[in-house]
Amino acid sequence: MNGSTVNLAADYPLLQVFWTTMWFFLWILWFMLLFRVIGDIFRDDELNGWGKAGWCVFVVILPFLGIFVYLIARGRGMGEREMRRMQKSQEDMNAYIRETAGTSSTGKADELAKLADLKTHGHITAEEFERAKAKVLAA
Repeated sequence: MNGSTVNLAADYPLLQVFWTTMWFFLWILWFMLLFRVIGDIFRDDELNGWGKAGWCVFVVILPFLGIFVYLIARGRGMGEREMRRMQKSQEDMNAYIRETAGTSSTGKADELAKLADLKTHGHITAEEFERAKAKVLAA
């Protein structure tokens, strides 16, 4: 082979594999954190345009310091804003489901008809029918 060396996987020590893997995942973690902070800056309704621009410049020009200062200064707010966004999303989805399912006043009539059917077939007593009817009408 004319004096050239061939690097095999066997020549790469196990500790070196762990070290390389750790740095690779820390690098991915860093970019996830960077994008999360930049996303939070742009989604924050409490910050005005100058505040957003200032934080973006700080995070882009001095990324390590900017990210850590942002997390210290506004970290708790990040969690609260994310929680509000999730709750709003859940409420919107629930409203869409309710609208699509079409909950209307005919729901009570259907329930009363089912109760009457159960009573006529002898599956519930007249006393049970009256209690269930009162619950349906009270709802």
